[in-house]
Amino acid sequence: MRGDQAPPPASSPTPSTHLTGTTHWLSGEGFADITKLRELAAKYERQAAKVLARIARYHTKIEKLRHTATLLREKAEKALERIPEYQQEMSQHERTIQASTSQQTTHTIGSDITSLHYRIRQLQQKIVDLQHKARRIEHRAAIRTQQAAVLKVKADRLNDQVRAAQTEAQNYRKRADRLQLAAESDSPAPASGAPPPPPPPPESSETPGEHDQL
Repeated sequence: MRGDQAPPPASSPTPSTHLTGTTHWLSGEGFADITKLRELAAKYERQAAKVLARIARYHTKIEKLRHTATLLREKAEKALERIPEYQQEMSQHERTIQASTSQQTTHTIGSDITSLHYRIRQLQQKIVDLQHKARRIEHRAAIRTQQAAVLKVKADRLNDQVRAAQTEAQNYRKRADRLQLAAESDSPAPASGAPPPPPPPPESSETPGEHDQL
């Protein structure tokens, strides 16, 4: 080996683009933490969606019960609308009986008067039956209204659960975003460009021909 030949320079290590800060962080514990946070956020969002579907079914039942109660009340009002007609007919029969009684000279009551009394009793019975029917229908309407109110309370409670679940999901998502942003800002930038040139070989202190003399 000649003295004027310097040893080859050591090759400088080339930075690998596969081991950048972001990739190294993503393969470590930080990635697992963010994945867990996003998994929890998705879990609460799924719970909120499930409860929202249940609330929608409750609202459908509530509207159905309210509609049924309205129909029942209208039916009860229609039944009561016939009562004034019966009362007017009763008044007419009573006036007829009074006029016939005042014109009679004997105390004997004829069949025409007894038939009017019987007709009045029939009308009174019809009025009572209609009132009873209307009260029964109104009671059914009140039951439907009460059921709708109970479902409304349940729906309101479920709405509180939805808001709580959505808040939790949003909090977990924000924590994951902050953690990812902090990790990416702390990670070194990936190497770019060509590697630096190797250092120049060291100069030899020996004079030319020294080895020849030896």
